[in-house]
Amino acid sequence: MELVQSYSITIVALGFLAALMLCQLLVADVVGIRLKHVPGSQVPSDHENPLFRASRVVANTNESVAIFVLAVFFCILSEAAANTTGYAAWAFVMARFLYAVCYYSNWQLARSVVFALSLVSLAALLANGFWQWL
Repeated sequence: MELVQSYSITIVALGFLAALMLCQLLVADVVGIRLKHVPGSQVPSDHENPLFRASRVVANTNESVAIFVLAVFFCILSEAAANTTGYAAWAFVMARFLYAVCYYSNWQLARSVVFALSLVSLAALLANGFWQWL
């Protein structure tokens, strides 16, 4: 139980990421329904198409979430600095939120910058975990 208390900030970040992923999925579903998209059919690769952008938000989050979860568990199991782990986890969650906003809004440069911030957050988590082993 002490481990859970030490990493409570990180655990809450995991919950918020799950909620964010659910919201992203719902946005993609609602956009698909509003555009009368036939489920299972290909979404055209067009950044002007809101369904394409919503689908890419879901796909990109799904591509990075496994790394995030593994990095968080690595930090927890390594007993890495709990505050640093929490801050890096929240930085990742906030970057993923901003990434989605930028992608939905078709702000390509801002989206790329925020994506880079999410990568920096992942690197910070991993560095924090590995620091315990040095």
